[in-house]
Amino acid sequence: MSSGLKQRVRSLSASMPPTPLMPLHDERLDLFAKLEFSNFSGSAKDRSALWILRQAILRDQVTENSVLVESSSGNFAIALASFCASLGLRFVPVIDPNVNRPTENFLRTISTRVDKVHDLDDTGGYLKSRLRRVQQLRAELADCYWPNQYANVDGADAHYRLTGAELCDTLDRVDYLFVGVGTGGTIAGLSRRLKEAYPYLRVIAVDVAGSVIFGGAPGRRRIPGIGSSIVPPLLERALIDDVMVVSEAESIAGCNLLWRRHGIFAGGSSGSVYAAIRRHFADYRGPRPRVVFLCADRGNAYADTVYNPQWVAETYPERADNVLISSPAPV
Repeated sequence: MSSGLKQRVRSLSASMPPTPLMPLHDERLDLFAKLEFSNFSGSAKDRSALWILRQAILRDQVTENSVLVESSSGNFAIALASFCASLGLRFVPVIDPNVNRPTENFLRTISTRVDKVHDLDDTGGYLKSRLRRVQQLRAELADCYWPNQYANVDGADAHYRLTGAELCDTLDRVDYLFVGVGTGGTIAGLSRRLKEAYPYLRVIAVDVAGSVIFGGAPGRRRIPGIGSSIVPPLLERALIDDVMVVSEAESIAGCNLLWRRHGIFAGGSSGSVYAAIRRHFADYRGPRPRVVFLCADRGNAYADTVYNPQWVAETYPERADNVLISSPAPV
């Protein structure tokens, strides 16, 4: 039966089309957004989830009898749940209270079961608590496979082989690549692939305040999809030239500005990266550089938070009067 599963996962991975690369109007930059929310389950995590799953099946680490268990703040769990369902595999995501309601509802509908932790860890977040629960489940469940998106090199390889290759096939030059960092897999794969093709490329890693990835002090983070309370092992594989840290208020402003100016309804990490790009080039007056960033997921899951003026006013009262937050959508 494993040969049938291997054939199905090969066919599934071969059927995934490239995602669009959209040029955005900007006064000083040749700016391109790679619309990763066009992937099968709606995010950039499709790349790593499917490639990790594919490789595990081809190596016989995952069979028809396996149950997969993974910690996720949302998109990786959605992607893995979708692919496991299409392949007839069991999946148990481990989530926390920061996971938004639509994501949790989806996971409870499609997954074998959902484990939700509620204990804050020593950084004020939930990641370490989720990882502890994963280890408990691995001990409890027979034939259990942990993809470990934080350290699995197949996750980085997915962006090297797929996302990065698509960019190299489309553009003859890239001067700057801005990437939001969470597990480190996206920036590890993209930075290596693009620096091979564009020797003068500068890779800018984008993180959020409260994340410890680049040595910052731990703090509460309310917007999932970017940042971490651990330093992900995959980060060691990334080729990074500079790091920018944005506040969650900047992330919210970036999301709303992307929507108002460009009609891109994207999630929190996309807004964070767009805010970093605008700050980085705020005083730039030189030749027009070519800048690329990813829109990792859509804004639908953030409609009750990032795009909700009431939530913003209650959560960040000192920034509630920011015109970017309440600006109307494009017409």
